[in-house]
Amino acid sequence: MIEKLADFIEEVKNFKAETAAKAEELRLKFLAKKGILNEIFAEFKNVPPEQKKDFGQKINTLKQLVEQKIQEAKERSEEDSSKPADLDTSLPGPNIALGSHHPITMVKNEIIEIFGRLGFTVAEGQEIEDDYHNFTALNFPPEHPARDMQDTFFIETDPDILLRTHTSGGQVRVMEKQQPPIRVLVPGRVFRNEAVSARSHCIFHQVEGLYIDKNVSFADLKQTLMYFAKEFYGEKTEIRLRPSYFPFTEPSAEMDVSCSICGGKGCAICKGTGWLEILGCGMVHPNVLRNCGIDPEVYSGFAFGMGIERTAMLRYGVTDIRMFFENDMKFLSRFKH
Repeated sequence: MIEKLADFIEEVKNFKAETAAKAEELRLKFLAKKGILNEIFAEFKNVPPEQKKDFGQKINTLKQLVEQKIQEAKERSEEDSSKPADLDTSLPGPNIALGSHHPITMVKNEIIEIFGRLGFTVAEGQEIEDDYHNFTALNFPPEHPARDMQDTFFIETDPDILLRTHTSGGQVRVMEKQQPPIRVLVPGRVFRNEAVSARSHCIFHQVEGLYIDKNVSFADLKQTLMYFAKEFYGEKTEIRLRPSYFPFTEPSAEMDVSCSICGGKGCAICKGTGWLEILGCGMVHPNVLRNCGIDPEVYSGFAFGMGIERTAMLRYGVTDIRMFFENDMKFLSRFKH
């Protein structure tokens, strides 16, 4: 039996398990329930005592050799499977779906880029604001009825802290830290306690602009907004300014642009008027300049603000503002470049 063991060991040494199938044949021949090793173990009780040690060592050697050959075949098979198959490099590659910017981000970036050509830089405000920077510094005195224009989310544990209702607080902080000339945009997310519907939401985005220097006039404001409208909506776009009221500007105005959908003839989007309201604007109120440490006798300025969702709805013909917040991939895929 020892001689047969030696023959088996030599056989396994010379065996080449080139494929997984060959290795499986080797395993079944030696390690299966009715394999050679089990037969040899059954003969172990018949081996003379003086030969048992040598016999046992050879059994172990045979078993280890079989397991080694099987492992080598397994590793070789894994290595082969990791190698790329022969490819035709002239064929087109796979169609990998790429993401894109959200439409709100796309519109915001375009607005910033247009005003950037006029020298406006970008400042970041803070979403959690205090009453002073959100209201008081902007000429909203305590108990003033104008505060009711914006239904505010206050922090329950501290009524002086709130979620900002506009990004104007960021403009106040810039004026507090920097003397004119100031030419800045403050984009960001704002919050108002409003019912969510197709045309309004409790969360939306704004871009507000501020320009302060000596001898700034309403004509400068009009020309700046005219430039933006033609760059964003098209060269044929016209604007009109309607008197309005904001506590932080005087005089104040709402700006409309001619409807780009119907060319000003009247349609469902512009409700038959031929005009679309896009922003509010005006000359910075002297009280606001004074509250921020800027002398209104020396400096003047203008401010404007627009909702990015409203602008994006007009740009892309979206009729429900809620679509911008629902992450519907079918909707968002429309904006891929």
